Amino acid sequence: MIAAGIEIVHQDDALVVLNKPPGLLSVPGRGEDKQDCLSARVQARFSDALVVHRLDMATSGLIVMARGMDAQRALSAAFERRQVHKRYLAVVAGLLPVGTDWQTIDLPIRVDWPNRPLRTIHPEGQASQTRWRCVAQDLARGSSGVELEPLTGRSHQLRVHLQALGHPILGDALYAPESVQAMAPRLLLHACALGLAHPETGQALHWDCPPAF
Repeated sequence: MIAAGIEIVHQDDALVVLNKPPGLLSVPGRGEDKQDCLSARVQARFSDALVVHRLDMATSGLIVMARGMDAQRALSAAFERRQVHKRYLAVVAGLLPVGTDWQTIDLPIRVDWPNRPLRTIHPEGQASQTRWRCVAQDLARGSSGVELEPLTGRSHQLRVHLQALGHPILGDALYAPESVQAMAPRLLLHACALGLAHPETGQALHWDCPPAF
């Protein structure tokens, strides 16, 4: 199913799960030129759809919207309690060992005030943790495929943590050097899996959505 160019992965009376394309805002930004966004397009079809969480404009993949205030409260609480499972796939610069166990990046993040809206690693930043493991290598390109699970939900967290690891994401116009930006036409970061309890029934739900890269 398609709604205004957005694939609907699941819908029922309490929620709608979507595959957001890259280059589309999750919510409206400032200015008339930033009003086209995922939430507006979905609300044109589902008038009761409400925002629960966001993906960066450059990031593609699975995102859930609540239908109605009760569902929004329940889903928002689940995100706050870290009861929602999220997994991402990214392609990063450099070769990492394939098949390693899950490892954790535990580095605090805060706003890079002179360069807003960028974020940076800083000892006085908010606690931020990301689990990662390498699942593939591309020897010819000199890149690696990485699975990521954010344990916290800071803005730009995955991009900042991978930059700090020394392996920025290909196509990242904010955090990668120009040579790595040029390795892909878009940010190669995709929300590939989402799991949560249904806000009304409590049933465990899970969706998978492979990336287009």
